Amino acid sequence: MSLTDLADRVQLSLSPCHRRVRALEQSGAIDGYRAQVNLNALGLTFESLVFVTMQDAQRSTLDAFEAAVEAVPNILQAQRLFGNPDYLLRVVAADLPAFQRLYDEQIAALPGVLKLSSTLVMKTVVDHRPAPL
Repeated sequence: MSLTDLADRVQLSLSPCHRRVRALEQSGAIDGYRAQVNLNALGLTFESLVFVTMQDAQRSTLDAFEAAVEAVPNILQAQRLFGNPDYLLRVVAADLPAFQRLYDEQIAALPGVLKLSSTLVMKTVVDHRPAPL
């Protein structure tokens, strides 16, 4: 939304609205701006959730795993979990054969992995929801 539209929506003039937005950016409350990309339009129509169980919980193992995950562009989201499994990865690919190659060649080769389990995403119900303010 443009700054002018935001000012109208919160019923402020443009200058005070701009100052408040700048203050939110500087405080870290706003940490960036992003474009929402349509994965289907990019040919990434296959989505899977991959559950990762690690061999151990040593800091060096987790650091190596997390650094390697960051280097795989098809992993859109990675979350460390309490309990078992240790991580949840959101992975996209063009199709099942592309996912299988990615799984076999990159995901299974991530450092420290003991066990992988995956499930296919049938339908995304909620995505890109704004934070509840």
